[in-house]
Amino acid sequence: MFSNLILGTLESNNKVVGVFRHERVSIAPWLLFFKDFFAPGKDLSFIRSLKLREIKARSVNSDAFKREILKLNPDIILVGSWSEKFKKDIINLPKIGTINCHPSLLPKYRGPNPYMRVIMNGETQSGITFHLMDEKLDTGPILLQKKIDILQGFNGDTGGSLKDKCCVLARQGINELLTAMNDEMIIPINQNEKDASYYPQISETDILIDFRKSSTEINAMVRGLSPWQPAYIPHKRTFLKVGKIKFFENKTKYTTQKYKAGLILKKNDKALWILTGDNKIAKVQKLKLFHKIGRIFTPFYIKWCVKAGDICR
Repeated sequence: MFSNLILGTLESNNKVVGVFRHERVSIAPWLLFFKDFFAPGKDLSFIRSLKLREIKARSVNSDAFKREILKLNPDIILVGSWSEKFKKDIINLPKIGTINCHPSLLPKYRGPNPYMRVIMNGETQSGITFHLMDEKLDTGPILLQKKIDILQGFNGDTGGSLKDKCCVLARQGINELLTAMNDEMIIPINQNEKDASYYPQISETDILIDFRKSSTEINAMVRGLSPWQPAYIPHKRTFLKVGKIKFFENKTKYTTQKYKAGLILKKNDKALWILTGDNKIAKVQKLKLFHKIGRIFTPFYIKWCVKAGDICR
């Protein structure tokens, strides 16, 4: 998002007077000094390649950041995928306004994980929204929206692939928005609170597979979490991290009419076959115990502690 918003701004024939990378907020100053010297990240390399001025502060709400903005006197502060909540005096600093690029079709899917959530919830469309920022999160008036289809099915979009698509869309969108602002008056549209939804950070329950759900729902969950967060299978008093999952038609006698979803039908040292709520079979592979020493003990755990007939709930 960082690079695409900058490139889209430059392509609209507007000047980027300064950039503030998130590493300055998330990494201690002394550690960032050594990191920038010995192993500079993508954002810093990108800034240097375009010879952009870097704003050096510890927070968007710091006095140092405020002084830099007053010195640079920008028309717009453009925000993308930022972890801090902006204070009102910072939002009001630029001459035109502070604009956020949120990767969902607001007012739906406010919050920090729209890439994951829209796929986990089986949505067929998502997109990006450019909106004026206010003191709340993702609630300000809308300036521009662009939609994108989400590929469905067992080989459909993941959270990661959707993020990539939204970032490209953001580049197009900011170019379009800034160009339009130079040529005409853009009227912000207030968000309809009746349609609003908010999703918080992913929790422990969000990453546990419930085999009582359908294969489609389970697959959507795993795809939504990928590549940032693995899904887990609850088994007895521990959890098994899922590396890979596939689904097959159930041609066995073990159907959900007679047996509980979550039933382990069979196993070997590399996979488990588990009954799903819609009477499909999930083949779960590349399993690893939750514990740090799981890689060593996983084969022993599956061999001695996991049995056909166990229920994963």
